[in-house]
Amino acid sequence: MSAVVLPIPVHSSAELPMTESPRGPVRMRPARWKDVAFEQLTRLFALLVLGILAAILVALVLESRASLDKFGLAFLWHAEWDPVQERFGALVPIYGTVVTSLIAMLIGIPVSFGIALFLTELSPAWLKRPLGTAIELLAAIPSIIYGMWGLFVLAPLFQEHVQPALIESLGALPLVGALFQGPPLGIGMLTAGLILSVMVIPFIAAVMRDVFDLVPALLKESAYGLGATTWEVVWTVVLPYTKAGVIGGVMLGLGRALGETMAVTFVIGNAHRLSKSLMAPGNSIASALANEFTEAVGDVYFSALIELGLILFLITTVVLALAKLLLLHLAMREGART
Repeated sequence: MSAVVLPIPVHSSAELPMTESPRGPVRMRPARWKDVAFEQLTRLFALLVLGILAAILVALVLESRASLDKFGLAFLWHAEWDPVQERFGALVPIYGTVVTSLIAMLIGIPVSFGIALFLTELSPAWLKRPLGTAIELLAAIPSIIYGMWGLFVLAPLFQEHVQPALIESLGALPLVGALFQGPPLGIGMLTAGLILSVMVIPFIAAVMRDVFDLVPALLKESAYGLGATTWEVVWTVVLPYTKAGVIGGVMLGLGRALGETMAVTFVIGNAHRLSKSLMAPGNSIASALANEFTEAVGDVYFSALIELGLILFLITTVVLALAKLLLLHLAMREGART
């Protein structure tokens, strides 16, 4: 019986099969320079972000040297702002920025949570899309529109109805009464904080809605199957699963509130005066820059305004760093539990 001889296939160099390597197929080596160029280009884009941040920080520090040399760290806790005598302090703008942002967060976070919860757990299917679109449209409205609405609609309403009621009902209370005293002017830090809350709600609610949608349906259905209520499912399943995304959304809203300019400028009152009352006019860092930058005469005045910008830059950086540390702490705690 004769043996069957099978023909051995002969491949040319162009037909050689591809062999895998840690960095890709060997046959693609002639085009490796394209991969290297693409990698270097993406690295350049990433480094460009760091370069822009460094350039902004260096420019702010250099332009604020005159103010730093004259006032030093005392600039942070002095409330005086006198361009004629060239005496400047950042306490009033810092105070106004922090207070209005806190008011915005105290109002915006619960409302955003309720909106996101309704859209993901309770809303009928026919309402989800139009309501989600309305939230996105609110986020797209320019800030100057919010400011004009606050000045011409919200401020008169506050002056005639809301602030008198707050002063009458809360002004005489111990501890918190000082926050609701003074004449009802309509404008002030409370009005600015409310406008900011309306502006940050779409951002926080949109992020919360998206991260709530990422929760696997199996987890929620299992909880419902065990007899859990909607609130119990949200508290024990949805929030633990999405806490990183929720914190990210809150930080996004806080960053928007800290740096908002035009809307706050319209309704905060733009007064360099420190007051306990939320009804009183105040100032924020962004509104002070918007109002006075074109009027700054002299190196010290100009430098003081630039230093305000530097302070705002550092505040937002610290807030972001604290958010990152919080997320890291939560991740480490989850790792320890598992």
